[in-house]
Amino acid sequence: MYSNGKNTAHSGEGRLVGNIVSFVIFFVLFAAGVYTLGYWTLEVAWWPTLVSFALMFLAFAIPMHLMGRAEKAEDLVAAANAHQN
Repeated sequence: MYSNGKNTAHSGEGRLVGNIVSFVIFFVLFAAGVYTLGYWTLEVAWWPTLVSFALMFLAFAIPMHLMGRAEKAEDLVAAANAHQN
C-alpha cells in the first residue's frame, strides 16, 4: 500500500511477540474447550457441552470481533476517495 508516494510498512510489523502471546492464549482456550468434551457422558451431558461451547466460542469470537479490524468501512471508503482525488 502506498501513502504519499511511499510504500507503507506492513500493519503487523513489529508485533511478533504480541501476536504469539495472543495465539497461545486463544489456542489454550480452544484446547481447553476440546478437553472438556472428555468429561461428556450420557449421565452428565449438559455441563461439559455448555462449558466446551462457551470456551470454543470465546476462542473464536474474541479474535474475530474484538481484535479484528479497527477501521470502519466508512473510514476506508473516505480514505480511498481522498487518495483518488
